[in-house]
Amino acid sequence: MDKAVSFFDTSINFLKGVGPQRSEFLKKELNIFTFRDLFYFFPFRYVDRTRFYKIKEVNADMQHIQICGKITHIEIIGAKQKKRMVVDFEDDSGRIELIWFQGIKWMSKKLKVDSEYIVFGRPAIFMGKFSISHPSIEENTEENRKLVKGLQPVYSTTELLKAGGLDSTGIVKLQRALVPQAIEHIYENLPTYLISKLRLMPRKEAMRNIHLPIDNDTLVRAQQRLKFEELLFLQLSLLRSKIGREQTIKGFVFSKVGDNFNTFYNSYLPFPLTDAQKRVVKEIRQDMGAGIQMNRLLQGDVGSGKTLVALFCMLIALDNGYQCCLMAPTEILAIQHFATLKEFLKDMPVTISLITGSTKEAQRRVMHEELENGQMQIIVGTHALIEDRVKFKNLGLVVIDEQHRFGVAQRARMWQKNETPPHVLVMTATPIPRTLAMTLYGDLDVSVIDQMPPGRKPIKTLHKYDGKRSEVYAFIRSELDKGRQAYIIYPLIEESAKLDFENLLAGFEEVRKAFPAHVVGMMHGKIKFAEREKTMQAFAKGEIHILVATTVIEVGVNVPNASIILIESTQRFGLSQLHQLRGRVGRSEYQSYCILMTPYELGADARARVDIMVRTNDGFEISEEDLRLRGPGDITGTQQSGILNLKIADIARDGRILQQARIIATDILDEDRGLVMEKNRILSVELSKLDKEKGDWSRIS
Repeated sequence: MDKAVSFFDTSINFLKGVGPQRSEFLKKELNIFTFRDLFYFFPFRYVDRTRFYKIKEVNADMQHIQICGKITHIEIIGAKQKKRMVVDFEDDSGRIELIWFQGIKWMSKKLKVDSEYIVFGRPAIFMGKFSISHPSIEENTEENRKLVKGLQPVYSTTELLKAGGLDSTGIVKLQRALVPQAIEHIYENLPTYLISKLRLMPRKEAMRNIHLPIDNDTLVRAQQRLKFEELLFLQLSLLRSKIGREQTIKGFVFSKVGDNFNTFYNSYLPFPLTDAQKRVVKEIRQDMGAGIQMNRLLQGDVGSGKTLVALFCMLIALDNGYQCCLMAPTEILAIQHFATLKEFLKDMPVTISLITGSTKEAQRRVMHEELENGQMQIIVGTHALIEDRVKFKNLGLVVIDEQHRFGVAQRARMWQKNETPPHVLVMTATPIPRTLAMTLYGDLDVSVIDQMPPGRKPIKTLHKYDGKRSEVYAFIRSELDKGRQAYIIYPLIEESAKLDFENLLAGFEEVRKAFPAHVVGMMHGKIKFAEREKTMQAFAKGEIHILVATTVIEVGVNVPNASIILIESTQRFGLSQLHQLRGRVGRSEYQSYCILMTPYELGADARARVDIMVRTNDGFEISEEDLRLRGPGDITGTQQSGILNLKIADIARDGRILQQARIIATDILDEDRGLVMEKNRILSVELSKLDKEKGDWSRIS
């Protein structure tokens, strides 16, 4: 067996300082089972603990301080939620309080009066007295002074691990035991020519300094080396997948643009296409005529005209004798797409139908027959389209809306509807930052509609506090008096669903009292689908003036006459969700408004979300900020899927390194598509190992 493999596969039990109990904690809390798992468990930040301060030097401007002294008194004060442990800590220059609100039981056993400790934390001042809450604290021994001195890595940990002696400093001790042994088993995984050209730190040195940094400059070089390496292999994997697909998966050749396309374009197009729409249609036409299967992501902000672009693509498929389907994640969205396409095609000899979970069996049988014999040209539906009994005569194009809401296995089943896989167009109204798209969809071609249709006025977004409710209601009333309609949105979050539901009902009653001259409707997830549909139709027809709802109206609702949306408890919504909700208005020539209502007390992140919503309507700018605030996994659900299982690179902050990795990966594969050259053999070997670990997650459909 390979010595490196056998060393890194060693159970974490056998590392000095771990033992049976701690190994169970590490497995359960951090998924650390082997030496490899711990070695690749990187610090999430570093703190400079070079200097020791005297207590008298402490001031309110300091970010962190490190002091030595002894505990003179320990007292536990209060009960239940107000319980805290207050420790008096002194050196020869003064006294400071150390305070714990959590982990009191464990800390009270660990700390002893009259013993000397090293303390590190952020000082705060209250009523003229300095204190440090939840500091890092170690016995003042020679070994610990060496351990904490200098640039100190900080590792993620949990309350259970801390109780077992594995706070961040405890993990540092384990890494100090492991790293010197592990370094001997580290090999280089990048070609010599690349290391030389980019002046990269050798891998052994980088791995040592990521855990035990010599100084800040060396740490930065180590981070850059490991981030680049991780992103390069990700990009090589994605690009090779794309090349492989193009070489092996042939697609239908849609060689002509015929009567359907030209008739609609010349006679029935309701408004001129924007330059962005024209560009995207051209890109897709080229794809579908190239003889390889199209796999294209279409990004466009709310209301940018993605459905119209998709229709043009469908008409090209029809002109070449093929059928199309459009799959949406919810019935509301499927019905909306069906209504939109039917309106566009009302004067055209094109057969189009809708299939969802609510479609009656007798209707289904007719649809299935018409799909199999080719009479049905376009079908719109939900997951119902995936069912085995839904068969096509010649499916040529699949359009998938909001594809991240479908599972990989569900999307893959659309491939099996034909012997030759259909062309695939994936649409999303959730703008994806460029760096994230490059990583998540690196094997896809990406088109962006970055223009809004002419005549649309930008939505005005206003932030109002709860105390201004009467003023906000007066403004809504003035819009209703002009003949417009309004949405009022309440949060509905699973963890507090019962409380939220009560708030929604109370809010509905309050709105009815505040607007006695207007019809107020209500919509939420607990209402049966047929009833929801009836309410939406009444709102769309103008029979309901104000719709009080949860986020069930986030996508797929198009009521051009609605010019105002009030979002209650805005602080509880994510940026992407707020942007989607705002997109329910601004769908006509009328000036539209989005009002964000919050309490006066707002956290820093919530305030940042409100500020950017007020500042811009640009979905891509908002998505970049969302990525910075939340991280990629939360935005796209990739945390659960394992797609972005990056150990050190951060897509939100390492865009420059990612772009460099993309360019270099492209250059390498342009010269050596199969990575067969001797100089690239090391890359091929490493990619094979990584592919085994990750599996094939790159195919979008």
